[in-house]
Amino acid sequence: MFLNFRRIRKCQCVQLVTTCFVLSVLMVCWEQLDHHVVSHMKSYSYRYLVNSYDFINESFGIRQQEAESQSNFPYLINHHDKCDSNEVLLLLFVKSSPENLERRQAIRATWGNETYTQRELGATVRVVFALGVHPNPQQRGHVQRGLLGEDQVYGDLVQQDFVDTFHNLTIKLLLQFRWSHTYCSQARFLMSADDDIFVHMPNLVHYLRSLIRQGARDLWVGHVHRGAPPNRRKDSKYYVPYEMYQWPSYPDYTAGAGYVVSGDVATKIYQATLSLNASLYIDDVFMGICANAMGVSPQEHVYFSGEGKAPYHPCIYDKMITSHGHVADVRYLWKAATDPQIHYISSGLVGKLYCTAVKVMFLCKPYYFNTYPCKAAFS
Repeated sequence: MFLNFRRIRKCQCVQLVTTCFVLSVLMVCWEQLDHHVVSHMKSYSYRYLVNSYDFINESFGIRQQEAESQSNFPYLINHHDKCDSNEVLLLLFVKSSPENLERRQAIRATWGNETYTQRELGATVRVVFALGVHPNPQQRGHVQRGLLGEDQVYGDLVQQDFVDTFHNLTIKLLLQFRWSHTYCSQARFLMSADDDIFVHMPNLVHYLRSLIRQGARDLWVGHVHRGAPPNRRKDSKYYVPYEMYQWPSYPDYTAGAGYVVSGDVATKIYQATLSLNASLYIDDVFMGICANAMGVSPQEHVYFSGEGKAPYHPCIYDKMITSHGHVADVRYLWKAATDPQIHYISSGLVGKLYCTAVKVMFLCKPYYFNTYPCKAAFS
């Protein structure tokens, strides 16, 4: 048996060139690779420790008086009697910026319409917009007068005297849970939502009622992030320095765009906020730390969206609960998604097979999509 040495040398040359090319790409892209791949690999190796032990909570632990001072901002607009009914199925807090009037108007006309949910769904839902003050001092007075006029018409704003910025979102989270504890503790569920998401209210109400039949305790449901690493890139708005959070992984948490907790969990989160340092400005992560401190774990629901926008299709509307990234299209989507004909499309064996095929095409993509997972296609 004879070896072809020329062929061997050629193969070695190709391997050498290929190896050099791969190493060059790694050297050029190492920072991005380290952030997106290596950090996630590290975080998954630590996430069970982070979720199982209490050293994070001890690090964030502070005295109650100090914790209360972190959200001790006076109310500029408040409604003590918003939850005047003893039977409140859902208290829905919408995190909104002072200048986002058009978004609030669209929500009031669609999924945040309390009259619709009472009349059409027979459910008592209370919708509250949580705000701080406008970050620009020169515009603050004009914007504030507009907010006061808006609230006189709709009576659904709750505002505290803190600057409404991204880095104060955790203060807004404290506002939601402490207001809920004080003024609406009888609500069976509390939902936190951004003002650029879409909520399919009929599907949500149906889901919450099914949970009540099952007992509805220890519930924290949404789009769950597991083993997520802190962002260490200084050019990112999500940047978290080591001094603020030194571990390689966050506790499990749900995407802040939209999640639901049961009334008993809302009480537990409120209790946690009385003993934890709220300096971490990534609000959904701080929510995860509070829940971790109280022994509450997030539960995945395949039709709570991540950062992605759900595909526009009736087969998706039939099951969707939230979808992120909706501003100009909220009214259109509400009309399309709540059309009574939607349910007929997926009825019967043929309809179910058709919708499964459609959802596989939309959701089971080989690249990062971050809305509903592929398994949603089969639910």
